[in-house]
Amino acid sequence: MKPAPAPRPIRAEKAYHNRSFLNSTDARPLRILAEYIEPKARFDRHEIEDTIVFMGSARVCSREQAEAAVLAAKGDRTALRAARQQLAMSHYYEEARELARRLTEWSKSLESAGRRFVVCTGGGPGIMEAANRGASEARGLNVGLNISLPTEQAGNPYITRELSLNFHYFFMRKFWFAYLAKALLLFPGGFGTLDEMFEVLTLRQTHKMKKPLPIVLFGTGFWDEVIDFEALVRYGTIRPEDLQVFHRTDSVDDAYDYVTRRLAEHALAAPGPTL
Repeated sequence: MKPAPAPRPIRAEKAYHNRSFLNSTDARPLRILAEYIEPKARFDRHEIEDTIVFMGSARVCSREQAEAAVLAAKGDRTALRAARQQLAMSHYYEEARELARRLTEWSKSLESAGRRFVVCTGGGPGIMEAANRGASEARGLNVGLNISLPTEQAGNPYITRELSLNFHYFFMRKFWFAYLAKALLLFPGGFGTLDEMFEVLTLRQTHKMKKPLPIVLFGTGFWDEVIDFEALVRYGTIRPEDLQVFHRTDSVDDAYDYVTRRLAEHALAAPGPTL
């Protein structure tokens, strides 16, 4: 009688090569950690220690695109009305683009070592594209923190290629917005912009974020109509001094002067995140 063949050795797959495990519920902590470590490695490699964050609607287009949409909509009342509204909002795109360009030129003129006050956006179209575009036109590095959505949103073409990131978890994306930010510019936007804005305002109000952070609400007509901050004071749900956390303006010059002055006063001597 022949002896039974020896069992073959089992070559088990390493856990970090096991896709079914890595995509499982059990491995969620690893995926969350990856969205901290991988971006940090990129920022360290490019010496990015602080950012100027632009937030705003993905639906605001450039003046050129808006004018083309108006011409294409002739004869269609509904489309023409929408195109005219796009045209009316397009100045915000051009102002975000100009402000990002000027802030990037200012940051590049600084004598301090390293890359300071790099423009950072959510990486998508609209106001995000405008800010990345302005920074790119000033020949500066810029960051795009994109997010995977049911309707896939690709990174805009103006982001520095090595600094175009794509997140699954909203809270990790918002962490990187807040952690490196030394200034925040909020342009008109929808649910996403409001969510991001109120998270930062809450961190400031509760002193969970201790660093000085100039916050600009750009577009006073929009913000005064969409959010009645004074009503929150009247109803006693916030304090009057809470309104001093942000600066409202319609002027690129004023926003530029306010941000650069505050950064020069509070952030130039202290690179790196300080929550």
